[in-house]
Amino acid sequence: MSYQSINLKKNSNSLDITKKLLLLILFLLSFSLFSCSSFLTEKYTAEILPGQCLPVFPDKDGWYGGDGAYSIKLDQQRTLWLFGDTFVASNEGKKDRIDMDFVAGTTLAISTCSTNNEFKIKYYLKKKNGKFVSSFGENEWLWPQDPFMANDVLYIPLIAVTPTNTEGELFNFKITGHKFARIKDFAMVDPYKWNLDYIDLTPAIPQDIRAFATTSVVHKNYVYFYPFYVSFKENENILGNILARIPVSKIDNPLEAIEYFTKDGTWQNKLNPGTVKVVLNACASELSVRHHSTEKKWIAVYLTVENKGNKFLYQTADRPEGPWTEPKILEAPIPEVNPESALYDKNNFCYAGKEHIEFSRNRNLVVTYVCNSAEDPQNRTSFIRRNLFLYRPVVREVSY
Repeated sequence: MSYQSINLKKNSNSLDITKKLLLLILFLLSFSLFSCSSFLTEKYTAEILPGQCLPVFPDKDGWYGGDGAYSIKLDQQRTLWLFGDTFVASNEGKKDRIDMDFVAGTTLAISTCSTNNEFKIKYYLKKKNGKFVSSFGENEWLWPQDPFMANDVLYIPLIAVTPTNTEGELFNFKITGHKFARIKDFAMVDPYKWNLDYIDLTPAIPQDIRAFATTSVVHKNYVYFYPFYVSFKENENILGNILARIPVSKIDNPLEAIEYFTKDGTWQNKLNPGTVKVVLNACASELSVRHHSTEKKWIAVYLTVENKGNKFLYQTADRPEGPWTEPKILEAPIPEVNPESALYDKNNFCYAGKEHIEFSRNRNLVVTYVCNSAEDPQNRTSFIRRNLFLYRPVVREVSY
């Protein structure tokens, strides 16, 4: 079942599930460069906080906003950032996105912390025949997911997307594949000089998994993933984040090695809707699960899928499998969807909430989210094109 073929009409089992699914689809398809109908008078400014190496995402190097914002520490100096579909322009200093191009796929950047603890970032945008193109895939539309390291090799999970051009559909595309980009040597400063190849997971991933590597965790001898799973069967509807794992020893040949965590606490090499366990009710296509050694806890961070993403939530566990605590509020309300905020618009929605443990300190978590708009993306004078503050990672440092 692809996203574009999901039935959004009422079903006899649960109208609430249908409404929630519609919201989930909006969040999952958050790459779309939507717009809205009103304009803000405030101008976007990217403020670098002195003395704190906290992420900030200024417009430079041709980059003018993207979503996703997954990160991973490459070494003691460098952190890799991965963005989804991205606004791009050759001209520096633009004040809006009117008539601006965008890259459908993935773009990347590398950040460092200077000697005086100042955050520095360089976007590496790829060009072909004078036109900006995705960092991954020559003839494919590939979205980034949560990267991980195993045996000193960098793996970047990717979702393959195919347009459908189906008239009358809410979103005219479908998910058609899942891949790992494998990079064995990432020592070169310029990431486009890294040699990479692809591992195709598509034959092993059931269609009811909407996003496989929503977050990735390397723990002991396994790589754990928290797939976003949507299964509507005759007698049972399942909606949430399940748990999958691949042995580190099999990560380069994973097709027969994927296991799923079940309700009885065992692992099965086949996804069975009747036995698979939803370990997190986040229902998120993007989140983070990270181990905090000082607390000896795993912490899951994500944006709620309700009320247009108006709350940052977190849960904790002693093991990746859980059991996980009930969700608690990390931060609320999110300004862009708070009617009392100057950033609010009725068409705004927020998503892609996650922690960046490379920058977190003790009980202070550094998190990001992205806000978008559900209006027509083709309107050249739309809100999202006139105002640069929307559709870019927003950074927060919050305590839990």
